[in-house]
Amino acid sequence: MSNVQSVWLFLGPEIGEKQSVIKDLRKRLANNSEIEETVFYAGETHVSDMVSVMRNGSLFSELRLFIIKYAEEIKKKDDIDLLSAYIAAPMENTFLIIVSDETSIARGIEKNISPSNKRIFWELFEDRKIEWVENFFRKDGFRISRNGVDTILELVENNTAALKQECSRLLFFFDREKEISGEEAEKWLSHTREESAFTLFSRIAAGDFSRSLESIRMLLAANEAPVAIFAALASCFRKLICYTALKEAGVRDESEYRNIGVSSPGAKRDYAAAGSRYDSARAEKCLALTTEYDFILRSSLSFPGHILMDSYLHKIHSLARVPS
Repeated sequence: MSNVQSVWLFLGPEIGEKQSVIKDLRKRLANNSEIEETVFYAGETHVSDMVSVMRNGSLFSELRLFIIKYAEEIKKKDDIDLLSAYIAAPMENTFLIIVSDETSIARGIEKNISPSNKRIFWELFEDRKIEWVENFFRKDGFRISRNGVDTILELVENNTAALKQECSRLLFFFDREKEISGEEAEKWLSHTREESAFTLFSRIAAGDFSRSLESIRMLLAANEAPVAIFAALASCFRKLICYTALKEAGVRDESEYRNIGVSSPGAKRDYAAAGSRYDSARAEKCLALTTEYDFILRSSLSFPGHILMDSYLHKIHSLARVPS
């Protein structure tokens, strides 16, 4: 079977649209038949085991779909060669979707996949994200202010899958007769939101080490990938660097803070608290430490994640100054 018909590569940070395309592809491949699906996580399952399972037939279904997630973790030459060899000669009635939130993976793998079967899902531009949120509420008969939209975009992860999940929850709390304000959006997001890397940053900003440890335990127990946690925290520390630079320059113009994504009451509170503990130099050290621990994690995937995260959080909190 040619890999043009059986192997796809989906890259990029826009998770929601990517999931939608995979869902449609899964339905098309099954074509009203039963399809057996297996998901592998690179870094947890050896590539040799993945290929072995894909090359062996199934006792339960004629059609099989395999999905390899976090494919950017496949870096060793032997693993790249092994997976590339399978892609060049895939099994009959067996389909493979390779997924990564990065915009590229090992060249040795990419070059073996037909260009027509590759796609990068980019994050929405700022104006499209605003339009997405406005349209989501409008189609259900709700009105939302620009401040309400900004608050949601600040407090929810930057992809349409997370936005859809959180906005769907909010529909149960809002009144169609009233415009949704930033204060209302923050109130109910805080009430309904689950633990995330962003709530972890709030604990860090507040200087609450014990609650930071509690937060990371909950995230790891919920199988949140440490690499995803580091990515979100890196984003927060980049924003903190911009925030502290504006503060240290004496900038008071609210539009300048809006431009870096700090305009909702919750964001203002978090970054003001973080700014009292981390000046721009300390914020840059936090970002460097986050990048360092992310590299350690990716380089030694067998190292216990909870020990690594505890060590990271201890160092992050140790970098803070005592607020004056």
